[in-house]
Amino acid sequence: MIFITAAGIAVRAIAPLVKDKKEDPAVVLVDEKGRYTVSLLSGHLGGANRLAREIAGHLGGEAIITTATDLHGLTAIDLFAAEKGLTIENLELLTKTSAKHLKEKKLRVHSDRELGLPADYESVINPGKADVIISNRIYLYKVLYLRPKNLILGIGMNTGTEAEEIEEGVRAVLKENGFSLNSIKLIATHEKKLAEPGLLEFAKGHNIPLKGFSSEELDGVKGIKESKAARRALGVQGVAEPSALLASNMGRLLVPKIKRGNMTLAVAESNEKILYVIGTGPGGLEHITPRAIRAIRESDVIVGYRPYLARIEPLVRGKKMLSSGMTEEVARARAAIECAARGKKVSVISGGDPGIYGMAGLVIELAGNIEGGKIRVEVIPGIPALNACAARLGAPLMHDFAAISLSDRLTPWETIEARLDAAARADFVIVLYNPKSRGRVKQIERAREIIMKYRKGDTPVGIVRGATRDDEDAAVTTLGKMLAREIDMQSTVIIGNSNTRRVGDKLVTPRGYEKKYAF
Repeated sequence: MIFITAAGIAVRAIAPLVKDKKEDPAVVLVDEKGRYTVSLLSGHLGGANRLAREIAGHLGGEAIITTATDLHGLTAIDLFAAEKGLTIENLELLTKTSAKHLKEKKLRVHSDRELGLPADYESVINPGKADVIISNRIYLYKVLYLRPKNLILGIGMNTGTEAEEIEEGVRAVLKENGFSLNSIKLIATHEKKLAEPGLLEFAKGHNIPLKGFSSEELDGVKGIKESKAARRALGVQGVAEPSALLASNMGRLLVPKIKRGNMTLAVAESNEKILYVIGTGPGGLEHITPRAIRAIRESDVIVGYRPYLARIEPLVRGKKMLSSGMTEEVARARAAIECAARGKKVSVISGGDPGIYGMAGLVIELAGNIEGGKIRVEVIPGIPALNACAARLGAPLMHDFAAISLSDRLTPWETIEARLDAAARADFVIVLYNPKSRGRVKQIERAREIIMKYRKGDTPVGIVRGATRDDEDAAVTTLGKMLAREIDMQSTVIIGNSNTRRVGDKLVTPRGYEKKYAF
C-alpha cells in the first residue's frame, strides 16, 4: 500500500488492520512533492524498505528507512531470506537473533549450500556454533532455521487416500530421515492422481504445487526397481521414485521409496538450474511487468547489454552484474548459462520482448547444448517496441502486420528484400526494426523502393524514436517523404497498408468495423 498523504492519515487508516509481521503488507508513505519516501510498515518481510528505495529512485527523492539493521548497515535476516527464496521456519526466534546481530555486528551462519553470504554474515562449518542454520535437514540446535525449497516429494497412492493419512505419512517419513517439511518445493505423482481429493487438500494446506507425469515419462526413468502394485494399478514400473527424480531434474534421491499405509513416498533433491530471459519493455521502469521485477529480485546474477541495465538500475543494485556491449550477444548468453550451470539463479536482460529480436532464442539454443543436467529457461515477456511505438502513433497495427529487421548482420540482404517484397505485395502493415545505422544507410532507401512498387507515395508512415523514454520523438509522415525524417537504430518505422489513414494526429488501420456496424 502506498500513501501519498500526511503520515497521520496513513497511520489512522491502517491502524485497525495491523496484525503482525507475518501478515502485514508493505506500507509506504510518500509526501506530496515526492521528496521523501518512508517505509512505514513491514519493512523486511513485506518488502516496504525495498519498495521505498525503488520509489525514491523513480522520483529522485530520498528513502527513509528506520529498521535497526538497515541503519547500522547490516543485512536483515528476513530480507536476506526473502531474496534467497528461504522460508523462516521458527519465526519466534527472529527478534532474538536480530538483536544479537545488532549487538555483535555479525551473524554466524551454517549453510549446506553456497548462497553468497553478505559481509556481515560469517560462515561457520560447525552448525553447533551458528546463530542461523540454512539447510533442509533437521537439527536439534535452538537457533533460527532458514529452509531452502529444494526437496521434491514423490508420492504414489491408492484411490481415495485421505488427506489426514497423507499428512501423517509424509511428516513421519520426513522426520525419520531428518528433513524439514518446509523444504518441500513440489509434490510429484502420476498424472491420474492429480485429481485425488486427499492429495489436493494436503497440497493446498501446505501451499505446495503439484506436478503429474504420464505413464510413458515414468517408465522412461532408468534404474527403478519395478513395483508389481504400480504395474497392476497404473501400468507403470513405479510412481514415487520416478516422479521425484523427474521433477527434480534427475537430482539426487535422498529417500528411496518407502511404503507407508496406502502410499509410497520418495524424496529427491532438486537439481533444477534456472535461467530467466526477461523483457524489460521499451524503456522506463513503469513498463516492466511485476513478474519480471520478481524474477530480477530473485536472481543472483544479472546479465545484459550495458544501456539496458542502466535503465533498470534501481532494480539491480547490489546484484552481481555481467555486462557487455553491442554485438556481444553470444558471449552474454554463454556467460549466463555458465553461471546457471553452477547453480546460480540468473536473469538475462533483453530490451522490449526477449522473443522478438531479443535474447530468448539464442539462450534457449545454447542452453540446449549443456550437459550434466538441463537448465530450465523461463522467458518472461515484455512490451515490444512495435507495441510501444504503435501506441504512440495511435492504432496502426489494428489489422494484419509484418515485422522485418533491416539489419543484415545475421540475415542475408537478399532474404530481407524477398520478405519486404512479399509483405508489401500482400498489403501487410510493415514494421521496420533496425532501419538505419552509421554503417547501414542504403537499406532503408532500398526498403522504401521495394514497398513503393505496391503502395502510393501518400501512404501514412509513423516514425518513433525512444518510445516511452525521456528522449521520445514521434512523427507522422508519408512513404514518399519518410527519408527526409531522422531515422536511426533507435527508431522504429511503421508503414501503413492501403487502408491506413490519419485521424487527426493519429494513424489508424481500420479492421473493418465500419463495414459491419453503424458508427
